[in-house]
Formats: sequence, structure tokens, C-alpha cells
Amino acid sequence: MTDARTQLIEFIKADAVFHGDFTLTSGKKATYYVDMRRVSLDHRVAPLIGQVMVDLISEIPDVAAVGGLTMGADPIASAVMHQGVALGKTYDSFVVRKEPKDHGRGRQVEGPDLEGKRVIVLEDTSTTGGSPLKAIEALLKVGAIIAGVAVVVDRNTGAKEIIEAAGYPYYSAIGLSDLGLE
Repeated sequence: MTDARTQLIEFIKADAVFHGDFTLTSGKKATYYVDMRRVSLDHRVAPLIGQVMVDLISEIPDVAAVGGLTMGADPIASAVMHQGVALGKTYDSFVVRKEPKDHGRGRQVEGPDLEGKRVIVLEDTSTTGGSPLKAIEALLKVGAIIAGVAVVVDRNTGAKEIIEAAGYPYYSAIGLSDLGLE
């Protein structure tokens, strides 16, 4: 386990895991909630997220950009882009809106032109795989090539199987057992 990964796990356990009764984005009920924005927007933790995620995707060939469905993926993509540069990678980042804009250029995918480029779809916490699949749908419309889906925390609730059944490689950096939740 890398030092950055160990530190990231400790920050998530201390600052982002909440116990109680929660309803997730998917509508599913849970007895804990991993609020990654508590750490992904923290100046101490964002660089660790970037390092861990760059390590996770570094062996995937020819990745031009990273990003995903706003808002959970946005700080992750930014962290990967910045830490990637520090490590000699040239990942751009992109944002996928939940719906196309109703003004301006009417874009749903913001950032560099992704036509014909290999991209990694990011997610902060994965439950059902719905957010990455929604992002993938928009990315395919602009001609992006999906190289995989990479998540910081996998809740082990079927997202991996759903993403892989849709034909995309799935990568996760941290599991529930790492956080003492299994």
C-alpha cells in the first residue's frame, strides 16, 4: 500500500465516513455514508486523491482525459489532472453535466475536444454505477473512447458488475474493508 493511499484512507475514515440512516443517490438505504466532498475539496487530501488515482490508472494506455458526472467527479478529475502533471502525465480533465445546457453552445460535456480520444470516467463513491454510465452516454455522443471507469471508494454494492456488464473495465482505489466498513 502506498503512503499516499494509507494517508487517504485515514482521512476518509476520520472525516468522510458518517454512521446513521441515509438515502443514497440511487434511492438505496444505507447505515453509513461516505461523503467524499468532505475530503476531495480539502487542500490536504485532494493531492493524495490525485496521487492514488494516477497510480490506479497509470498503466492504462493512451489516456487523454479524465472526468465524469458533475459534481462528485469534478474535484477528483482536477486532482488527477494536477497530480498527473507533477508525475509527468498529460491528462486533461472534463466535466459531464447532468443535462445539456439550454443556452450558449448547449454542451453537456465541457472541456477539451474528446472526439477520438481515450478517457477515464471518474467517480468519487460508487454504488450502482448509474453516474458513470450516464457520463459514458454523453461522452459517446461526442465521440470519446471509454478506456475505463475508476472510482475512489467502491461501496461493493454491484457497481463493478454493472459497469463491466456494460463492457467497460472498472478500477477502484479503496474498498469498504479498507475503511473498516465490511
